[in-house]
Amino acid sequence: MFKKVVVGISGGVDSAVAALLLKRKGFKVTGVFMKNWDIADETGTCQTQEDYKHAQWVCKKLEIPLVEVNFVKEYWNNVFSYLTEEYENGHTPNPDILCNKYIKFDEFFKFARKELQADAIATGHYVKTSFGPYLEHFKPNTNVRLLQGDDTVKDQTFFLSQVPQEALRYSMFPIGEHLKTNVKQIAHESKLDLILHKKESMGICFVGKRNFQDFISQYIPNKPGYLIDLDSGQVVGKHKGFHHWTIGQRVKLGSFPAAFYVYKKDIRSNNIIVVCRNNYIPINHFIETKYLRKLLLTLKVQGTNHPALYTDFIVTNTPHWISSEPSEFSNFGKLLCCDFRFQHRDPLVPCTVHKTLKNQLVIQISQPLRALTDGQFAILYKERECLGSAAITFSGPSYYSLKQEVEIKEEHDQKCDLKEKMASTST
Repeated sequence: MFKKVVVGISGGVDSAVAALLLKRKGFKVTGVFMKNWDIADETGTCQTQEDYKHAQWVCKKLEIPLVEVNFVKEYWNNVFSYLTEEYENGHTPNPDILCNKYIKFDEFFKFARKELQADAIATGHYVKTSFGPYLEHFKPNTNVRLLQGDDTVKDQTFFLSQVPQEALRYSMFPIGEHLKTNVKQIAHESKLDLILHKKESMGICFVGKRNFQDFISQYIPNKPGYLIDLDSGQVVGKHKGFHHWTIGQRVKLGSFPAAFYVYKKDIRSNNIIVVCRNNYIPINHFIETKYLRKLLLTLKVQGTNHPALYTDFIVTNTPHWISSEPSEFSNFGKLLCCDFRFQHRDPLVPCTVHKTLKNQLVIQISQPLRALTDGQFAILYKERECLGSAAITFSGPSYYSLKQEVEIKEEHDQKCDLKEKMASTST
């Protein structure tokens, strides 16, 4: 049934090995390089150019044809415009999820099927489906389920949680049953050394090696406001715009020895509410002496684990169910018990989900999580199946509002510190 397969070739090792495995299985393979961004960085180079050269090298090595397709307009309209709008509204979107939804599993899928007459498409994602890596279990008129890849560290179901069912039914994922180490070993044995040691793309694809704040400021005008300390209500600094900051991010102010962390973005006042890690003594003259006693009395040693940064309750917009809506929702008032995550590599956490009459999801999480952020996606799992996802529209109330303390395990505390270091290096 499936003979001609079009595989997305990115210029990296994962898509290269996916194409190699497809060819070994006897499929007629064609590679497609998607050009989604064409604006050079400040050095005058565009990462896309280097990736395309690597894609050409891979396809020549594998002796398969390569087609380049331009989706720049589609990416700008469906992904990047949404990203800038969300940042301006104080939200933190996930462009990688949207890229898979609108570009790779929509525009690319339609291009491969209609223009190249493909029977199926394939990508180098670390995921599996109920139809098998090569669609060997394909069933007509049957919905396919998205399953976690065997490499739990590299599993990418998170990023495919909004993928349309139509495209997923005709998608092959050859490396979903492999570990990353196995993929690299296959590449080495096949003499794909040029891309074997290529640095993996870990950030937003169109940013490249640039500082994200510098990059995004080219598209969103600065809108300055104040940094307000939550505990004291006092101004502790200024910010250039919401798009420079995300919830939970560390804010280091030269006027204070201790770091602050972003708690909330107030759209009405254009101010950012922050919390502090340690007691601090302000040395900036714009804070009057009469406020000093109040500041020192109200601040606690909390910071990154300040209860204002934690909540166990969120509301989402209309969810996208990959295979079908869970049967639990067939009866109003019945709850879905499943697992939750909102960050790619965070561990799954048990949760209880209620669907409202407006088709929103109300999610009660089994433990408080740090920096749940409006605009990010709530991804739901049951056993190893990714059920789907929905964008978070409300998070809270915080443990600070509920006057509850947060019990933090040592390993969780270390994880938060690592995230802070990563955030601070990107600013």
